[in-house]
Amino acid sequence: MLRLSHAMKAVSYLAIISLLGVGLFVPIAQAGLIGTEAIVNAADAHSDRDRVKKLLAREDIRNQLLALGVDPDEAGARVQGMTDSEAQTLAGKLDQLPAGGGVVEAVLIVFLVLLFTDIMGFTDVFPFVNKPAR
Repeated sequence: MLRLSHAMKAVSYLAIISLLGVGLFVPIAQAGLIGTEAIVNAADAHSDRDRVKKLLAREDIRNQLLALGVDPDEAGARVQGMTDSEAQTLAGKLDQLPAGGGVVEAVLIVFLVLLFTDIMGFTDVFPFVNKPAR
């Protein structure tokens, strides 16, 4: 009986130490509140990205991109890969264009954004751009 008591005591100590040890290595979850402004900005960025993608889906824009040597599907993929701030900036520039004749300007803006990301090394759209060494 005494042996069983010593074994139970040893097992009890081992279980206590194991549980304390496991508790030390479990990461603590940290949660925070998401502000209304963050949610509104995310929704705005999503709608801005959709506006630019709808613009790229137009036939006249697709033809203009092809004339400039840009694959319209690749341009759409690049728009999808933009950060929220880039999408908002591009949509803001589209808002500043004149109502009727902004097709060429819109294509030019998309072309310049793609060219800039290509020069920075984020994309590989244009073969004539010298890429930075990595």
